[in-house]
Amino acid sequence: MPARTTQNPDGRDIYTVSRLNREARSLLEAGLPSLWISGELSNLSRPASGHWYFTLKDAAAQVDCVMFRGRAAALDWQPAEGMRVEARALVTLYE
Repeated sequence: MPARTTQNPDGRDIYTVSRLNREARSLLEAGLPSLWISGELSNLSRPASGHWYFTLKDAAAQVDCVMFRGRAAALDWQPAEGMRVEARALVTLYE
């Protein structure tokens, strides 16, 4: 479904969900270049696809993450729940 903009009768610009996600993704990717992030691993899942899904958290916040199969296969260590890690990250929003 294409993202569309609508306007309320009073002239307000009304975002679609698709437009909001697309613009938020653009802002995140432009404003946060590749960076290092530190946190504790939780909710680690390694499905048959080979991708790893996990949460990185600290005392006050958490962020959902994915490591794609190619990167995961190249690691020389195995992640575990509760492990403290530093990771290179590309911040984005899944659309």
